[in-house]
Amino acid sequence: MKFEINLAIKNITGHSGRSIALILLAALLSGSVFGGSLIVKSLKNGLSSYEDRLGADIIVASEEALSDGKFESILLQGVPGYFYMDDSVIEIVKDIEGVEIVTPQFYLASASAGCCDTLVQIIGFDPEDDFTIQPWIRDCYGQTVNDGDVIVGCNINIPDSNRYRFYNVDCNVVAKLDKTGTGLDSAVYANMNTIKMMMENSEQIGFGYFDEVEPEHAVSSLMVKVKDGYSVTDVQRAINLKLTDAKAVSSKDMISGISEGLGTISGIIGLLVIVIWVFSFTILIVAFAMIVNERVKELAVLRISGASKKMISEILISESVLMSLIGGLSGNALAALVIFPFADSLKISLNLPVLLPGSLYITFLFLGTFVTSILVCGITSALCAYRITGKDTGLIFRDGA
Repeated sequence: MKFEINLAIKNITGHSGRSIALILLAALLSGSVFGGSLIVKSLKNGLSSYEDRLGADIIVASEEALSDGKFESILLQGVPGYFYMDDSVIEIVKDIEGVEIVTPQFYLASASAGCCDTLVQIIGFDPEDDFTIQPWIRDCYGQTVNDGDVIVGCNINIPDSNRYRFYNVDCNVVAKLDKTGTGLDSAVYANMNTIKMMMENSEQIGFGYFDEVEPEHAVSSLMVKVKDGYSVTDVQRAINLKLTDAKAVSSKDMISGISEGLGTISGIIGLLVIVIWVFSFTILIVAFAMIVNERVKELAVLRISGASKKMISEILISESVLMSLIGGLSGNALAALVIFPFADSLKISLNLPVLLPGSLYITFLFLGTFVTSILVCGITSALCAYRITGKDTGLIFRDGA
């Protein structure tokens, strides 16, 4: 077998143009499947993470925030923003039959002026009744989030001092959250007392965020948990009948739009992968057939010199396997180099949450598509080898076939 491999290597290096073309086809075959599958899996992970992080059955916010996309821009893309309503809605919603828990959240966009160290979204929550953010925080920080403490998303760099300043409030960074693939990865989280200190300072230094709502009575959104046995749709409808300047939407409704977009993107990617596979497989068969036909006399000389049909087949298969090894590795590596560094850009361009899978899944996917590429190339060359070794050597020289 060593002789066959050595001869295969010489044939590959001796016909560089032909070899490069076949390597590129193998790279396209493997890289497209690896990259496409990785993107689809990342989108599905992102949707699941987004759903988990919402954590509420119903979300209440101002109609403007929900209609013009401000709310989703914060959660999906991490675009700093703010919107407020009067906190009187809390008691109104609490009195609705079927409501189990209501917890407010507050969104404050940090400024890029001298009052703040960095431009980020600041999200405030009430530790007494919060059921959406604290379970997530407990995964990485098991202690109480005290006044002046902040927890940052995974995309925010923590300074050496472990401190940030927002609206002249010095904050101590106590933890960094796990990645979610959403805009929440670029947010800063603090309890309501810390947020109120920032609010008071923002008013004093001239940041007029609160045009129609008194700062001490402002909230951005309410997260609502529905009691067991009650219909989310019915409770949502009841809340909307009670509210005038705010609107209730179910988290499933918010997710359904994203899910539809994900389904469309996944379908397009899947179709492209299938088209590329069929195209590459067809071209590989044609290319190997043409190459073998060009080399028919060369292979006939080997037969006359004593090479068996098995040896001829092993030489051809060795060539294709070696080229698919190079192509498969190159294609997968190139796909990884494109997807991994630009996952956040992909999230912004698609306006969908993107969360890369774990290293174990990526490793299996890499190896699986790589091995599949080798098998496809090996089977293709084996078919061509079977066809050519079935010809009579004497007829090949006599007919010039």
